[in-house]
Amino acid sequence: MIGPDDLVGIKSNVWAYLPTPKEVEEALWRRIIDAGVPEGRIRIDDRGARKRLVDCTSLINVRPLRTHHWAGIGGCLKNYIMFVRLPFRYHPNACADLGNIWTLPIVKNKTRLNVLVVLQPLFHGRGPHHYNPKYVWDYKGILLSCDPVAVDTIGIQLLSAKRRKYFGESIPFPNRTHHVMYADVKYKVGVSDPRRIDLVKVGWREEVLI
Repeated sequence: MIGPDDLVGIKSNVWAYLPTPKEVEEALWRRIIDAGVPEGRIRIDDRGARKRLVDCTSLINVRPLRTHHWAGIGGCLKNYIMFVRLPFRYHPNACADLGNIWTLPIVKNKTRLNVLVVLQPLFHGRGPHHYNPKYVWDYKGILLSCDPVAVDTIGIQLLSAKRRKYFGESIPFPNRTHHVMYADVKYKVGVSDPRRIDLVKVGWREEVLI
């Protein structure tokens, strides 16, 4: 997956209310070093990714799962929006074309692992950058996949299940989550059909929801 000659970029997320936990970043850093990559050949960035991670040969994509005003959910697909010069151009139609970013030379075929952090996901919100701690719960999980579409598909299922349990009914996300489906059928980035996703569960099953 990663070797000593790689220049490895960890694409993190620094959203103030729910950033990628430092402990997760540090764990990834240690495992990359264990794979033989010198410390000087590892970089971590979010908002400066377009410049600092441009020459990386391998990428690790890591961020927390949450609802999102423009994209319905903030997942692994959405996390690469900082690789483009004008991110707001991807906001129309509920960020339907986020999958296109994954076809650009700056990231295409470079991602080795997608880490969707569901230790404490945000399952509800209204409006840009909305955060309320009562909509965060201790799920204590991590979703891993080489496929960003598949991992986001499972993320949608998890948030949907939690929202049904909390509100007693199925309520719509802040926006449509169809960017995940489009990343599959239009941009061929991964698999969005749950029937074709092999979900392997490790650990306790209480309140797993999916």
